[in-house]
Amino acid sequence: MLEALTKMNFATPTPIQEPAIPVALEGHDILGSAQTGTGKTASFAIPMINHLLNNRDSSALVLLPTRELAAQVLEAANKMLGSIANIKSALLIGGDSMVKQLQQLKRSPRIIVGTPGRINDHLSRKSLNLKSADFLVLDETDRMLDMGFGIQLNEIAKFLPKERQTLMFSATLPKNITALSKKYLNNPVRIAVGNDNEVAPKIKQEIIKTSDGTKYNDLVNQINIRNGSLLVFVKTKFGADRLAVKLNKENLSAAAIHGDLRQSKRERVIADFRKQKFRVLVATDIAARGLDIPHIENVVNYDLPQCPEDYIHRIGRTGRAGAEGMAINFLTSKDGAKWKEIHKLLNPTSRDKAMLSDMPTPVSADPISTPVSNNKGKAKPKAKTTAKNPFKPFAPDKKAKNRDRFNKNSKTFGSPIRKIKAKKK
Repeated sequence: MLEALTKMNFATPTPIQEPAIPVALEGHDILGSAQTGTGKTASFAIPMINHLLNNRDSSALVLLPTRELAAQVLEAANKMLGSIANIKSALLIGGDSMVKQLQQLKRSPRIIVGTPGRINDHLSRKSLNLKSADFLVLDETDRMLDMGFGIQLNEIAKFLPKERQTLMFSATLPKNITALSKKYLNNPVRIAVGNDNEVAPKIKQEIIKTSDGTKYNDLVNQINIRNGSLLVFVKTKFGADRLAVKLNKENLSAAAIHGDLRQSKRERVIADFRKQKFRVLVATDIAARGLDIPHIENVVNYDLPQCPEDYIHRIGRTGRAGAEGMAINFLTSKDGAKWKEIHKLLNPTSRDKAMLSDMPTPVSADPISTPVSNNKGKAKPKAKTTAKNPFKPFAPDKKAKNRDRFNKNSKTFGSPIRKIKAKKK
């Protein structure tokens, strides 16, 4: 395994790997959190492989929220296995061929990586046996709960041996994750590196003030003036497809990825983007977690996320492993409430109201960082604000007021607030 790690140029552990790997090698359960892009995969993959080498009858189960992340983790684990031929692996994810997965399971794999839904499918079919899976990894656990996998995780746990080692990792650790850890972990060691809501220090953030009418032209301008690959986040699957088509018509090589694509298509899009066959990847939040592509220099929030926490995960696709990155945020008059919640998340101790012209980190004085666009592509003078109403230049229109309310219970936007009039007797 050391030989394989040397070939991967794995020499110095990251801040999360340095404390986590020794603790896991000693057999302790772990509840770990660190900023996205800090190398959580190796924090559990190295101890996992070591455990399997020392326990010939053991197997390991790694659960992740998305297909792309599962495939990426398995690829990393296989690289760490190197020439160790007696440890087979299987990838069990939704949307993939069941026949192919059954063939993998016939080889008696000792490393099983998958998504909760497909793992449950195999357990129901009795094609998967987890009696020897005494090493469990839950990665991006907060996202799995957000996607509604809580019940499925509980079902899977019924098939696992009671005596096992469990490692739970996540970029953030809200209260529901801490509560879940009490179910799965036995006297865990808590490892936290950095602030859960902290952005990687080398990611520079910029605002582009725009409007619905000029937004697309502003995006084209940003693509033309930026270097390197761009990951552009949009709100809907339809919007991702439509934007990719428009960009290709402008001779800007682009492709879209979202949940409605067949698994084979999703894999092909990611593989082509890794090989830099096209420059712009337009994505929904399916790509906000775990996607590790080093050449992504720019993340563009064409549409702000519905959940403030997803902002951190989105921009964490750049600036990975200590590299520099750029996060570009398009803000229209309807985005005041969303940006305010993002600002509060990143600046929990700040008492200042989040003005749309302000950033949680210093903004470049370059004029591209805070222009207000018009149809001619020129910058308008910055509108004046008052202390009483810092959102005045970007106040939502009255029709959008209820639509853009922030629901504190679900931590998302778009939950309408209806007024019910009492019926007269």
